[in-house]
Amino acid sequence: MLKYAKISDYKIKKILKCFCEDIDASKTAKILEINRRTVDRYFNIFREKITRFSIAESKEKESGEFELDESYFGAKRVRGKRGRGAAGKTPVFGILKREGKVSVRIVKKCSREELLPIIQGKILEGSPIHTDGWRAYDGLILNGYDHYRVYHSHDEFARGKCHVNGIESFWSFAKRRLSKFNGIASHKFNLHLKECEFRWNYKNKNLFDKMIRILKKF
Repeated sequence: MLKYAKISDYKIKKILKCFCEDIDASKTAKILEINRRTVDRYFNIFREKITRFSIAESKEKESGEFELDESYFGAKRVRGKRGRGAAGKTPVFGILKREGKVSVRIVKKCSREELLPIIQGKILEGSPIHTDGWRAYDGLILNGYDHYRVYHSHDEFARGKCHVNGIESFWSFAKRRLSKFNGIASHKFNLHLKECEFRWNYKNKNLFDKMIRILKKF
Protein backbone atom coordinates (compact mmCIF):
# COMPACT_ATOMS: atom_id res chain seq x y z
CA MET A 1 0.00 0.00 0.00
CA LEU A 2 2.89 2.34 0.73
CA LYS A 3 4.90 1.51 -2.39
CA TYR A 4 3.49 4.31 -4.53
CA ALA A 5 2.21 6.51 -1.70
CA LYS A 6 2.77 10.25 -2.04
CA ILE A 7 2.20 10.87 1.66
CA SER A 8 4.10 9.64 4.68
CA ASP A 9 3.52 6.48 6.67
CA TYR A 10 2.60 8.74 9.58
CA LYS A 11 -0.16 10.46 7.56
CA ILE A 12 -1.53 7.14 6.33
CA LYS A 13 -1.78 5.89 9.91
CA LYS A 14 -3.61 9.11 10.82
CA ILE A 15 -6.08 8.47 7.99
CA LEU A 16 -6.51 4.90 9.24
CA LYS A 17 -7.11 6.17 12.77
CA CYS A 18 -9.91 8.43 11.55
CA PHE A 19 -11.37 5.57 9.51
CA CYS A 20 -11.40 3.30 12.57
CA GLU A 21 -13.09 6.01 14.61
CA ASP A 22 -15.74 6.23 11.85
CA ILE A 23 -14.95 9.85 10.99
CA ASP A 24 -16.20 10.55 7.47
CA ALA A 25 -13.88 11.40 4.60
CA SER A 26 -14.75 15.12 4.51
CA LYS A 27 -14.01 15.64 8.20
CA THR A 28 -10.87 13.51 7.96
CA ALA A 29 -9.57 15.66 5.10
CA LYS A 30 -10.15 18.83 7.14
CA ILE A 31 -8.66 17.44 10.35
CA LEU A 32 -5.51 16.16 8.65
CA GLU A 33 -5.34 18.92 6.00
CA ILE A 34 -5.19 16.34 3.22
CA ASN A 35 -6.93 16.39 -0.15
CA ARG A 36 -10.37 14.78 0.03
CA ARG A 37 -9.63 12.54 -2.97
CA THR A 38 -6.57 11.16 -1.20
CA VAL A 39 -8.65 10.32 1.86
CA ASP A 40 -11.32 8.68 -0.33
CA ARG A 41 -8.64 6.59 -2.03
CA TYR A 42 -7.27 5.27 1.25
CA PHE A 43 -10.72 4.68 2.72
CA ASN A 44 -11.49 2.61 -0.36
CA ILE A 45 -8.24 0.62 0.09
CA PHE A 46 -9.18 -0.07 3.72
CA ARG A 47 -12.62 -1.34 2.67
CA GLU A 48 -11.12 -3.58 -0.01
CA LYS A 49 -8.76 -5.12 2.57
CA ILE A 50 -11.66 -5.65 4.99
CA THR A 51 -13.64 -7.39 2.24
CA ARG A 52 -10.75 -9.76 1.48
CA PHE A 53 -10.37 -10.48 5.19
CA SER A 54 -14.10 -11.13 5.55
CA ILE A 55 -14.16 -13.57 2.64
CA ALA A 56 -11.18 -15.48 4.06
CA GLU A 57 -12.70 -15.52 7.54
CA SER A 58 -16.06 -16.95 6.41
CA LYS A 59 -14.75 -19.92 4.42
CA GLU A 60 -14.85 -22.49 7.23
CA LYS A 61 -18.12 -24.18 8.27
CA GLU A 62 -19.17 -23.67 11.88
CA SER A 63 -21.36 -25.34 14.46
CA GLY A 64 -23.44 -23.41 16.99
CA GLU A 65 -26.80 -21.69 17.11
CA PHE A 66 -27.66 -19.41 14.20
CA GLU A 67 -30.16 -16.83 13.01
CA LEU A 68 -30.89 -16.35 9.30
CA ASP A 69 -32.64 -13.44 7.65
CA GLU A 70 -32.68 -11.29 4.53
CA SER A 71 -32.97 -7.56 4.13
CA TYR A 72 -33.20 -5.06 1.29
CA PHE A 73 -30.99 -2.04 0.78
CA GLY A 74 -31.06 0.86 -1.62
CA ALA A 75 -33.86 2.82 -3.23
CA LYS A 76 -36.83 3.80 -1.16
CA ARG A 77 -39.75 1.41 -1.17
CA VAL A 78 -42.11 1.98 -4.10
CA ARG A 79 -45.76 2.61 -3.21
CA GLY A 80 -47.69 -0.64 -3.51
CA LYS A 81 -44.54 -2.78 -3.35
CA ARG A 82 -44.03 -4.44 0.02
CA GLY A 83 -41.99 -7.23 1.53
CA ARG A 84 -39.32 -9.32 -0.14
CA GLY A 85 -38.51 -8.36 -3.69
CA ALA A 86 -39.53 -4.70 -3.30
CA ALA A 87 -38.59 -2.90 -6.52
CA GLY A 88 -35.31 -1.03 -6.71
CA LYS A 89 -33.67 -2.67 -3.72
CA THR A 90 -30.59 -4.89 -3.34
CA PRO A 91 -31.28 -8.19 -1.51
CA VAL A 92 -28.76 -9.17 1.17
CA PHE A 93 -28.70 -12.49 3.04
CA GLY A 94 -27.33 -12.66 6.57
CA ILE A 95 -26.19 -15.43 8.91
CA LEU A 96 -25.58 -14.56 12.54
CA LYS A 97 -24.02 -17.00 14.99
CA ARG A 98 -25.37 -16.35 18.45
CA GLU A 99 -22.55 -15.23 20.74
CA GLY A 100 -20.49 -14.95 17.56
CA LYS A 101 -20.20 -13.05 14.29
CA VAL A 102 -22.45 -12.03 11.45
CA SER A 103 -21.75 -12.84 7.81
CA VAL A 104 -23.64 -11.09 4.99
CA ARG A 105 -23.76 -11.56 1.25
CA ILE A 106 -25.48 -9.82 -1.66
CA VAL A 107 -27.74 -12.27 -3.52
CA LYS A 108 -29.67 -12.06 -6.78
CA LYS A 109 -32.89 -13.12 -5.09
CA CYS A 110 -33.91 -14.67 -1.79
CA SER A 111 -34.88 -18.06 -3.17
CA ARG A 112 -34.29 -21.48 -1.64
CA GLU A 113 -32.07 -22.38 -4.60
CA GLU A 114 -29.74 -19.47 -3.89
CA LEU A 115 -29.82 -19.42 -0.08
CA LEU A 116 -29.48 -23.13 0.69
CA PRO A 117 -25.94 -23.54 -0.76
CA ILE A 118 -24.81 -20.51 1.28
CA ILE A 119 -26.31 -22.02 4.44
CA GLN A 120 -24.75 -25.43 3.78
CA GLY A 121 -21.39 -23.81 3.06
CA LYS A 122 -21.39 -21.94 6.37
CA ILE A 123 -23.31 -24.02 8.95
CA LEU A 124 -22.56 -27.59 9.99
CA GLU A 125 -25.40 -30.08 9.95
CA GLY A 126 -27.14 -30.63 13.29
CA SER A 127 -26.90 -26.96 14.26
CA PRO A 128 -30.02 -25.14 15.54
CA ILE A 129 -31.23 -22.50 13.07
CA HIS A 130 -33.79 -19.77 13.77
CA THR A 131 -35.65 -18.04 10.93
CA ASP A 132 -38.89 -16.30 10.16
CA GLY A 133 -41.56 -17.94 8.05
CA TRP A 134 -40.10 -17.14 4.61
CA ARG A 135 -40.67 -20.09 2.27
CA ALA A 136 -37.02 -20.22 1.14
CA TYR A 137 -36.27 -21.83 4.52
CA ASP A 138 -38.73 -24.68 4.02
CA GLY A 139 -37.04 -28.07 4.32
CA LEU A 140 -34.03 -27.11 6.43
CA ILE A 141 -34.89 -30.01 8.74
CA LEU A 142 -34.59 -32.34 5.76
CA ASN A 143 -31.11 -30.94 5.16
CA GLY A 144 -29.97 -31.94 8.65
CA TYR A 145 -30.64 -28.81 10.71
CA ASP A 146 -32.74 -28.24 13.82
CA HIS A 147 -35.05 -25.57 12.44
CA TYR A 148 -37.14 -23.17 14.57
CA ARG A 149 -39.39 -20.46 13.14
CA VAL A 150 -41.27 -17.36 14.16
CA TYR A 151 -44.02 -16.05 11.89
CA HIS A 152 -43.89 -12.29 11.55
CA SER A 153 -46.93 -12.41 9.26
CA HIS A 154 -48.89 -13.60 12.32
CA ASP A 155 -47.39 -10.86 14.53
CA GLU A 156 -45.14 -13.42 16.18
CA PHE A 157 -41.65 -12.07 16.85
CA ALA A 158 -40.33 -14.32 19.61
CA ARG A 159 -41.19 -17.65 21.18
CA GLY A 160 -38.79 -18.37 24.01
CA LYS A 161 -35.32 -18.68 22.48
CA CYS A 162 -36.79 -18.73 18.98
CA HIS A 163 -36.34 -15.30 17.36
CA VAL A 164 -34.20 -13.46 14.83
CA ASN A 165 -33.64 -10.35 16.95
CA GLY A 166 -29.85 -10.59 16.66
CA ILE A 167 -29.64 -10.45 12.88
CA GLU A 168 -32.39 -7.81 12.78
CA SER A 169 -30.29 -5.67 15.12
CA PHE A 170 -27.45 -5.92 12.62
CA TRP A 171 -29.76 -4.83 9.76
CA SER A 172 -30.79 -1.77 11.79
CA PHE A 173 -27.16 -0.93 12.52
CA ALA A 174 -26.10 -1.31 8.88
CA LYS A 175 -28.97 0.77 7.49
CA ARG A 176 -28.45 3.57 9.99
CA ARG A 177 -24.75 3.64 9.21
CA LEU A 178 -25.13 3.54 5.42
CA SER A 179 -27.83 6.22 5.41
CA LYS A 180 -25.25 8.86 6.38
CA PHE A 181 -23.62 8.52 2.93
CA ASN A 182 -26.79 9.76 1.17
CA GLY A 183 -26.42 7.14 -1.50
CA ILE A 184 -23.64 4.72 -2.42
CA ALA A 185 -22.56 3.80 -5.95
CA SER A 186 -23.68 0.26 -6.77
CA HIS A 187 -20.12 -0.92 -7.51
CA LYS A 188 -19.02 0.17 -4.02
CA PHE A 189 -22.03 -1.09 -2.07
CA ASN A 190 -20.49 -4.47 -1.20
CA LEU A 191 -17.37 -2.76 0.21
CA HIS A 192 -19.51 -0.61 2.49
CA LEU A 193 -21.66 -3.60 3.47
CA LYS A 194 -18.59 -5.60 4.44
CA GLU A 195 -17.30 -2.63 6.42
CA CYS A 196 -20.57 -2.69 8.40
CA GLU A 197 -20.10 -6.42 8.98
CA PHE A 198 -16.54 -5.84 10.18
CA ARG A 199 -17.48 -2.99 12.53
CA TRP A 200 -20.30 -5.09 14.03
CA ASN A 201 -18.13 -8.17 14.52
CA TYR A 202 -15.26 -6.27 16.11
CA LYS A 203 -17.15 -3.51 17.92
CA ASN A 204 -15.61 -4.53 21.23
CA LYS A 205 -12.07 -4.76 19.86
CA ASN A 206 -9.37 -2.22 19.07
CA LEU A 207 -10.17 -1.59 15.39
CA PHE A 208 -6.92 0.23 14.69
CA ASP A 209 -4.77 -2.69 15.87
CA LYS A 210 -7.00 -5.12 13.96
CA MET A 211 -6.76 -3.05 10.79
CA ILE A 212 -2.96 -2.86 11.02
CA ARG A 213 -2.85 -6.68 11.06
CA ILE A 214 -5.30 -6.91 8.16
CA LEU A 215 -3.36 -4.42 6.05
CA LYS A 216 -0.15 -6.39 6.55
CA LYS A 217 -1.74 -9.72 5.65
CA PHE A 218 -4.23 -8.84 2.93
